Amino acid sequence: MSDNTFAKDIHKGLSAPLKHISSKYFYDDIGSVIFQDIMKMPEYYPTACEFEILSLQGNQIIEKLNFNQPFNIVEFGAGDGIKTRQLLKTLVENGVQFSYVPIDISAKAIEELEANMLDHLPDLQIKPMIGNYFSMIEELASSETLSLFLFLGGNIGNYEKDEVNDLLTSFSQSMKPGDKLLTGFDLQKNPATIRNAYDDPQGITKAFNMNLLTRINRELGGNIKTNQFDFYSHYNPINGEVRSYLVSLAAQKIHLQRIDKCYDFAQNELIRTELSKKYTLKEIEETAENNGFKVIEHFLDCKHYFTDSLWVK
Repeated sequence: MSDNTFAKDIHKGLSAPLKHISSKYFYDDIGSVIFQDIMKMPEYYPTACEFEILSLQGNQIIEKLNFNQPFNIVEFGAGDGIKTRQLLKTLVENGVQFSYVPIDISAKAIEELEANMLDHLPDLQIKPMIGNYFSMIEELASSETLSLFLFLGGNIGNYEKDEVNDLLTSFSQSMKPGDKLLTGFDLQKNPATIRNAYDDPQGITKAFNMNLLTRINRELGGNIKTNQFDFYSHYNPINGEVRSYLVSLAAQKIHLQRIDKCYDFAQNELIRTELSKKYTLKEIEETAENNGFKVIEHFLDCKHYFTDSLWVK
């Protein structure tokens, strides 16, 4: 068995009674490009809603930060940074002294982000980091500089409840008194609006999921016939969860040459690929309180579809 984390996780997921692949593996270089396309879809409202918040409420966010010294802005899963740039622009225009520290697991995404940021904000102090959230958090924990941690885009909705608690514990352990956390939460709303955002008619979300199989073939020497799988997504308005799956269209066996493992699929068997949890404001406040944070302010878009919620440790 390879010691590669990707290989280990794929083997574990495909060997499980209920097969699954972590959504963090969506974001190879190809997946990151597809996700940029998703964010441009008219059905995918979170991007526009958060863009509105960060564009129009930057001054209010700065006021609530109440930092009286230079600080770091540390962003996890920065992507192309277009939304974040709206907030950074307001900070720069107000003469605020800070350094921007974007973190992403995709080297290509970080490279493009740095170039785009400096094109628009040439005086920006930027210190990009490539890697996963948790290992990078450990590196940042030793800094004496106050930080605003950004976890935008509703990414927290991709974690199961126990994983959310683990994530927030990691944030808390790396945060000093006075540090703050600005987290994007997609809010519960008309179920049809949510369903359309996660199963678009253009098939971009399907391509995003199918790329997982292409990545397995490429990196692990798989013989997966991608046309023998389909994509299915379901939203449950009672618990606020979107669940996405890949569906095996036939009984089949796949082989991953580089780890020399085989996996059997029954017809219509599922691979769980993604959770996207939609929150109520009450749930957000309970999540903050249960993990040792205090909510300072919920910054909402005009439709109340989305919030960037500012917390302090």
